[in-house]
Amino acid sequence: MDYPEHLHYTKDHEWLRAEADGKTAVIGITGFAQSELGDIVFVELEPAGTQVGQDDIFGTVEAVKTVSELYMPVSGTILAHNEALDGHPELINEDPYGEGWMVKIEMSSPDELDGLMNSGDYAEMVG
Repeated sequence: MDYPEHLHYTKDHEWLRAEADGKTAVIGITGFAQSELGDIVFVELEPAGTQVGQDDIFGTVEAVKTVSELYMPVSGTILAHNEALDGHPELINEDPYGEGWMVKIEMSSPDELDGLMNSGDYAEMVG
């Protein structure tokens, strides 16, 4: 399985891509997570403007067999959610690191990135 090297990863299977401005980040779930969940049929995300702390729940993903909570990798404020997922949650299965992104945030503590895993560590964790 592929884990892009430019991303940060969590033990809860979220990924984070820090943008060049050092303040914003895009967040989704990993290819491993979506493959374990199976066919994703619904996504519910906190709205723009919601402030979330590191490890806070920022939404849920519903698959045919289960519902899974989503945990914020770093503290911040949600700027936007991927509106394409409203009508096409399967984008997460098809392209978890691209079109299947979930939220964009403004990070309040970018130094929290230091506590996240790199692709090698994440790949080792999921085996």
